[in-house]
Amino acid sequence: QVQLVESGGGLVQAGGSLRLSCAASGRTFSATAMGWFRQAPGKEREFVAAITDSGSRTYYRDSVKGRFTISRDNAKNTVYLQMISLKPDDTAVYHCAGAISTKLLLNSYEYRFWGQGTQVTVSS
Repeated sequence: QVQLVESGGGLVQAGGSLRLSCAASGRTFSATAMGWFRQAPGKEREFVAAITDSGSRTYYRDSVKGRFTISRDNAKNTVYLQMISLKPDDTAVYHCAGAISTKLLLNSYEYRFWGQGTQVTVSS
């Protein structure tokens, strides 16, 4: 079992930056593929970024490529989402998710563990 706790959300002006963190409990983090998803009010949850268990491969939704960077520190059991050039459309609750896998997982149904989320609000 892996428990996930996000932090780092907040209110930022358009063009600003935030770094989200997701701290994981348990001894299997280094074998856990991780992802970030977001859900805006009235909208479905959508994939944002994913990283393999080793951190060797990453993948992003098109709208955040070049602005968001997912990374992980297996020694600290933490995955990060660095966000720059934020836009009002990035406003959402951001959730990290994990699954025991060596693959790059892009779909929410592939993830077993979920955090409670952290609010990101970008003002125009």
